Amino acid sequence: MAIAKQGDKVRINFTGTLEDGTIFDTTLKDTGCCDDDDCGCGDDGCDDDSCGCGGETGPMEITIGNEDFFPQIEAALVGMAPGEKKTVVIPAEDAFGEYDEDEVFAISREQLTGDIVPEVGMELELTGDDDEPVDVVVVEVNETSIVVDANHPLAGEDISYEVELVEIL
Repeated sequence: MAIAKQGDKVRINFTGTLEDGTIFDTTLKDTGCCDDDDCGCGDDGCDDDSCGCGGETGPMEITIGNEDFFPQIEAALVGMAPGEKKTVVIPAEDAFGEYDEDEVFAISREQLTGDIVPEVGMELELTGDDDEPVDVVVVEVNETSIVVDANHPLAGEDISYEVELVEIL
C-alpha cells in the first residue's frame, strides 16, 4: 500500500475544532456544524461563511511540503496511507497567533467613508499605514469614535484538526 511522502499531491478531508468542540472549518458534508436551517448546509455545501462550515465541502487537494495548509498537518500526512486518520493539535501561536490587545483600537467616526453606519459585530476593511487592507470587527460604537479589533477571529485559540488522507494522486 502506498504511503504519502514529502512532495506528493494528495486529497484530504478535515474537520477543524476549537477546544470546546466547536467546528470552525470542515471539508465534510452534513457535519451538523450549523444549527441554522437557512445557512445552506447540505449536499451542495454551505452558502454562509459565518456558520463555521467553511463554505466548501469535498476533499482539499494539497502538495505535501508546499505550505498549502498548516505545516503541522502537512508533516502529519507523511507516512499516512489512504483511509488513515490523525488528529493534529496546533497551539494558538502556531495557528492564528496570540490575541494582541494592541490590535484593538479606536478610530474617529469621521474616518468612515460613504454611508457606513457602524454597528457592533460589523466587519470593515480599513487601509493600514502601508496602504494594505486590514480586516477589522467593530467591538464598540460611541458618538465620536468606534473601537475595532484587527485580531484574527481565532487568535488566541488552540485548534485541532482531524485529518483523513483520502488519496495520493
